[in-house]
Amino acid sequence: MSVPQPSLFPLVRLHAVSNAHNEWVALAFEWSAGTDNVLQAALTLLNYPDALSALAPLDCILPLPDPRVLEANHLASLPAHRVILRVPAVALLDEAMQKKCGALAEAGYRIMVDGVAGPAATKAGARALQFNCAAELPPALSLVAQPGPHLASHVDSQQRQAECRAAGFSWFMGDFARHPAEDSASGDGTSRKRLLALLGMLARDADSRELEQLLKQDPALSYHLLKLVNSAAFALSTPIHSFGQAINVLGRRQLQRWLQLLLYARQQDEGGVNPLLPLAAVRASQMETLSKARGGDRDQQDMAFVAGVFSLLDVLLGMPMADIVSALNLDLDVVRALLERTGPLGELLTLAEQAEPAALDAAGIDHETYWQGQLQAYHWAIQVSRNL
Repeated sequence: MSVPQPSLFPLVRLHAVSNAHNEWVALAFEWSAGTDNVLQAALTLLNYPDALSALAPLDCILPLPDPRVLEANHLASLPAHRVILRVPAVALLDEAMQKKCGALAEAGYRIMVDGVAGPAATKAGARALQFNCAAELPPALSLVAQPGPHLASHVDSQQRQAECRAAGFSWFMGDFARHPAEDSASGDGTSRKRLLALLGMLARDADSRELEQLLKQDPALSYHLLKLVNSAAFALSTPIHSFGQAINVLGRRQLQRWLQLLLYARQQDEGGVNPLLPLAAVRASQMETLSKARGGDRDQQDMAFVAGVFSLLDVLLGMPMADIVSALNLDLDVVRALLERTGPLGELLTLAEQAEPAALDAAGIDHETYWQGQLQAYHWAIQVSRNL
């Protein structure tokens, strides 16, 4: 039996970078372990058809261990207005590296230092700092030396996000969306029951009139639905004023999908958007794409989408996933995926959460297909965030 050959296409994971209002501002590239030539990997991915357009208007933060390998013929593929070059702080101790970064900065590129580099960062023309804030914060003066915006990474709770913001960071990356403050779960007990009832109706494809009656009890959800159908995404000539009209515009299948996402659209207490919304959109879209790539039919793709959207309901509602699943009439494959990460959908959900080369190979997903899925998922999540 022949040993499968490793894919020559680079494997990368995208990580959303948010501002203080939980709005996405950039996507950070994380190379798979063993990626030897990160510059060639970046060029391959960004030269992929419509890649930068799909991720627009977000900036792309590219880790570049040695910027000296960047030559003039590479720059056309790395537009300065879309690309931020992240350079290790230790690399800037080298004078030749400082000069190279300074020249790139003069050419319009934004240099972000990964770590604290002191005066070397200024000599290199760096504008921003990225710092691993999991265990500690950087010295205060290190954030003053450059104009920013400075990026706090490994921010794994909303409490830590607030601490980083107070320290002077304005961009944030990490798992904070999945670890909200204890008192920030969605609504009170009555609100949770209403949301679960709506989810149950969606799961059993309830009559439109039933949905309408429940929506009338939730003004925020109704507002977001009407805002959606009247957005530029649908470019309607006549405004929509009722739920019935919304059904006619969206259709039942799209209505269900948008309502599932609209559950995450509620504003936070401080006025920012819910950081779970785009994350749920990414998971849902990526799982649907991966299901299609594996030969799944329309119904299987729909179930993959549902599993992706529902995978964050325990965070949204502040309830154990087992309690949520028990209240809904979900397909057994969706239940297994949500509770155990097992079965075909559980395998796809695991890949959407954290893809490893061996897991992709086992699932029959090549690296190029995975990149296509990420592009489509992030493009859709960006559009969702702008329209809701």
